[in-house]
Amino acid sequence: MIVQKSNGGYNYSTTDLAAIRYRINEDRIDRIIYTTDAGQSNHFAQIFQVARRAGWVPDDVELSYAPFGLVLGEDGKRLKSRSGEAVPLKELLDEAIARTRADIEQRLAAEGRTESEAFIQNVAEKVGIGAIKYADLSQNRVSDYTFSYDRMLDLKGNTAPYMLYAYVRVQGISRKGGVDLSRLNAEVKLTEESEFTLAKHLLQMDMVLDEVEQELLPNRLCQYLFELSQKFNQFYDQCSVLQAEDAARTSRLVLCDLTARSLKLGLDLLGIDVLERM
Repeated sequence: MIVQKSNGGYNYSTTDLAAIRYRINEDRIDRIIYTTDAGQSNHFAQIFQVARRAGWVPDDVELSYAPFGLVLGEDGKRLKSRSGEAVPLKELLDEAIARTRADIEQRLAAEGRTESEAFIQNVAEKVGIGAIKYADLSQNRVSDYTFSYDRMLDLKGNTAPYMLYAYVRVQGISRKGGVDLSRLNAEVKLTEESEFTLAKHLLQMDMVLDEVEQELLPNRLCQYLFELSQKFNQFYDQCSVLQAEDAARTSRLVLCDLTARSLKLGLDLLGIDVLERM
């Protein structure tokens, strides 16, 4: 690995080594995670080895490399524009927002609902941008994947819109019942199988977050949230909440609140904003 050229010039290796020294000596960081496409794996293997052999990396400092695969187009080749250039992120986001907005307007018309321009645009932006983020993070980080707007905006698949809809459903229960979920303080009593299934899954979140922290695979969190949404929807379909008797009603409202809080936390960790209504 060349650190300084024969003509005295410097390169990426030089600046990467300097950054390691600065982060350790000045920022006092104990774990540094580098994430680039897998094509730079050899570069970072060299950087880490040189830094350690130079004595710049204490034993209690961890240098981690988290490579990611390629984003492919429908043709199975690296995603490009029609002109053959790399597609700017802004174009991908704008297209996702436009498609989401069109779907919202069609749905509102079908339901006979009237919403403000600000509401429609806010939902379109949060759902569209969240869908692209989630589509990327829900894949195994090291694998290539095919980019598809139809798949990432699907309301029924392992997608951001599906998670956001589950969260919105809980907020709808709160509004319909006139219940402030944040003020609930009751013992959870489980009687139905779908309640047990949902509760057990909620208890697994700490373990999942620990795994993501160690293995640097955010798709594990995405899968957890997807399964949480599925289990909540099964519970909601099989168990009456607002119409249940008092003890069961309060207990089930607590389960709904825990589900919403877990979804919100998980999506926030993925950089995705939730919505109160869609």
